[in-house]
Amino acid sequence: MLSQPPPERRSLLKNPLTYSTAVVLIAALVVGLILYTRWENTRGLERQQKEERAEKQREQDRKAVDELGGKEFAILDFYVVPKAIEKGQTAQLCYGVSNAESVKLEPQPHEVWPSAAHCVDVSPMKTTTYKLTIENDEGHSKSQTLELPVH
Repeated sequence: MLSQPPPERRSLLKNPLTYSTAVVLIAALVVGLILYTRWENTRGLERQQKEERAEKQREQDRKAVDELGGKEFAILDFYVVPKAIEKGQTAQLCYGVSNAESVKLEPQPHEVWPSAAHCVDVSPMKTTTYKLTIENDEGHSKSQTLELPVH
């Protein structure tokens, strides 16, 4: 029997599978890097937008507090609609306070509480003077009155 010469070993550098595998791996790394950097950029933009929205909300909240009296202890509004009623009719008595711990409305059978805007229905049978009294946590109080004419 004739012995066959051993098969010729091909160098790895001459194997096309090596080159194609390397090209695929490099392409996968480049695509992965592109995806990662885009994800990172998007995350940064989202974080920046979130911070901008939060700052904008804080600014709007500050403006609202300032418009509603800020840190001032005060009666912001105290009025009645309509300004006068007939016997048996109902009117809305409205008030707004800032930094009050308690609110008292006399004479008034309904419960009232500190609020920037709250209204209660009233139906007096004769002209009535209403008194709104607020008190803060330091014990200071303020009062305001208004008259509802009944014809």
